[in-house]
Amino acid sequence: MNRRQFFTSAAGVAAAFQNDSAARAQSAVKAVEGRPADVVARDEDFWFNVRHAFVVDRNLINLNNGGVSPSPKTVIETETRLLEIENMTPTYYMWRILDPGVENVRRRLARAFGCDPEEIAITRNASEALENVQFGMDLKAGDEVITTNQDYPRMISSWQQREDRDGIVLKQIKFPCPPPSMDDLTRRIEQAITPKTRVIHICHMTNRTGQIFPVRDICRMARARGIEVVVDGAHSFAQFPFKQADLECDYFGTSLHKWLLAPIGTGMLYVKRDKIAKLWPLMGPERSLKNDIRKFEQIGTHPASQRNAITEAMTFHESIGVERKAARFRYLRRRWTERLRDIKGVELLHSEDPAQSCAIGFVNIKGVDPVKLSGYLFQKHRIWTTTVDTPGEYRGMRITPNVYTTTEEIDTFADVMEMVAKKGSIPG
Repeated sequence: MNRRQFFTSAAGVAAAFQNDSAARAQSAVKAVEGRPADVVARDEDFWFNVRHAFVVDRNLINLNNGGVSPSPKTVIETETRLLEIENMTPTYYMWRILDPGVENVRRRLARAFGCDPEEIAITRNASEALENVQFGMDLKAGDEVITTNQDYPRMISSWQQREDRDGIVLKQIKFPCPPPSMDDLTRRIEQAITPKTRVIHICHMTNRTGQIFPVRDICRMARARGIEVVVDGAHSFAQFPFKQADLECDYFGTSLHKWLLAPIGTGMLYVKRDKIAKLWPLMGPERSLKNDIRKFEQIGTHPASQRNAITEAMTFHESIGVERKAARFRYLRRRWTERLRDIKGVELLHSEDPAQSCAIGFVNIKGVDPVKLSGYLFQKHRIWTTTVDTPGEYRGMRITPNVYTTTEEIDTFADVMEMVAKKGSIPG
């Protein structure tokens, strides 16, 4: 399909992505219906229209979407409109008119995750979601929690606080990047289990190298031993397709302002139905909520505009399709890694196996300080990245594009990295 045919057969596609009408946004994908996701991943005409749904700074190449991603215009406009409404008379419009809308948000998220709406709580981020579980579990001195040294620092520090406060034992396993196989990850965790192990806390996808874990295998292995599994899904939800049945976890927490592109400060907590009653929430709810997933939302006054706008982000996400998103992410990652892979001194520490990786790539150039390199990329080329340091193991830069990222931006990054790698140093 050439450009003339594309715009003839999909008249109004660009307008559809810019308009906040759900019906028109959904019609934007009709031009690519029936085409394999990996083919659409390379269709720059389709992604041209997607990126025009955003108001990002095109004079800055943002390859750090793994921290917080920008929302599309339709989400921003919805949040702004709802903010204006709730400020008309907050105690009426926010609490009486807008707050009930969170139930539709709950339903939409539950459908996407493949669970009962009564198992989904709306939080402010993955940290808040997961800390409800970490601090809400009944654990006593000597009980063991297994995690890895590459899990999110906030989650590790939360378990360490329970070590200090309650005397539990935190065990952090190590694994190579990339690991030799998914089975190797399962074995490493299984070998750390003792009769005192009560909890396994793992990332579905690590925030460092983007390593995807074999969550279902780990959950089945743990369940057979009476061990609960907490899954950090901050980077997996809405980045690639999966359902709760694919994980079989007891608890799952994620941030919605990353790959779902929802308003900043939104997250989600899944708690298996039969585990809600025994889990203590971070903030004390009414006793009547003991068996209610909403007890994890009792944080005091909060803006309804942020939470209600999640629905618009869900519509935008579903309009593109998570399979298409995942295929595009892998295509963009391969585009720059294939340029660098065979250059002497370049280390790629993410897996190339599609089952173990998606959008996130990780690169290091031997002999070049990644912090200084990241600074050079920004100061000289306006390329925004982030560095990661796992002491005694590896250092480098995490590269995370998103649906609005252009191939020209990816190629610009690859051009600069190729030049530095071949030179073996940062230009003076």
